[in-house]
Amino acid sequence: MSTNKPSLAYTILIASAAALGGFLFGFDTAVINGAVLALKTNFGAGDWEIGLSVSLALLGAAGGAFFAGQLADRFGRVKCMVGASALFFVSAIGSGMPFTIFDFIFWRLVGGVGVGAASVIAPAYIAETSPAHLRGRMGSLQQLAIVTGIFAALLSNYMIVAVAGSAENVFLGGFKAWQWMFWIEAIPAALYGIFALLIPESPRFLVGHHRLEEASRVLEKL
Repeated sequence: MSTNKPSLAYTILIASAAALGGFLFGFDTAVINGAVLALKTNFGAGDWEIGLSVSLALLGAAGGAFFAGQLADRFGRVKCMVGASALFFVSAIGSGMPFTIFDFIFWRLVGGVGVGAASVIAPAYIAETSPAHLRGRMGSLQQLAIVTGIFAALLSNYMIVAVAGSAENVFLGGFKAWQWMFWIEAIPAALYGIFALLIPESPRFLVGHHRLEEASRVLEKL
């Protein structure tokens, strides 16, 4: 008989790591707010182009959400979380260094795919790794993370503009403030990928793929 004891702290830790995808969900959807006018000025973009730069991220999210479940069932929740973190990361870097408004729109679309994937994978993973009597409370971490991400994006935008004086002004390293607004997201995106590599695979996925011993070890800790 195993001497391992279930750990509430461990359960909260891995649920919080997964919920970081929700934080990025909120951050990515809100960060564009501080850069709209700067983008319009920097690229001479019209209203429809700015509208696309904001709205197409949601179209990408629809695509990411549609395929994420199938991919998670085939490759695992953890691998899909790592993939979502990579999409967030490259979107953050690309959005901060576009050559035209159209490649900016492309990078926002890429980030949107990450948003959609995270919105499906994170709550599923949390539900599958939480004990039944804690499942509702653990699941609420995803919603808390989303609104915290929105707050963090707006706060970081405000702080950057407060120092630079305007989103169009130079902030650090010769780059403009609006560029840094997007690059800031690369930090939690990288952390999301690192944390995803450190947490166990969902026991439900392991059982579904006949990896019973691994599933048993994970369940003992939970």
